[in-house]
Amino acid sequence: MLTDPIADFLARIKNGIASRKETIESPSSKIKVRIAEILQEEGFIRGHRLAKDERGHDVIKVTLKYDSNKQASITGMERVSRPGFRRYASSRSIPETMNGLGISILTTSRGVMSDRAAREKGVGGELICRVW
Repeated sequence: MLTDPIADFLARIKNGIASRKETIESPSSKIKVRIAEILQEEGFIRGHRLAKDERGHDVIKVTLKYDSNKQASITGMERVSRPGFRRYASSRSIPETMNGLGISILTTSRGVMSDRAAREKGVGGELICRVW
């Protein structure tokens, strides 16, 4: 049993990029699907889709994005809030990632969203991860 499935999802993406895989696969959950949607909206991944594995469990398949020189769109990912150490930020104190070149993903009272969307809506929440 995993204690931090979000960290496992991010690690699978990082490991897939390190080994230059086209797609990665992870057990599905609503928050992982929303994280993948945000990464796709922000241009860090090519796409994602839900599928079933051979035992009938739901999985999310993420298609990674590379440029013509085989450089990944994601150069780094970091889990910020962990089960043992939760990190929260108000709408005014959401940190910028790489001076605005990256994004932070938050879970708020209005759902999971990027740092830009949270600032626009004026909501804060738990900092899930940073991507650049």
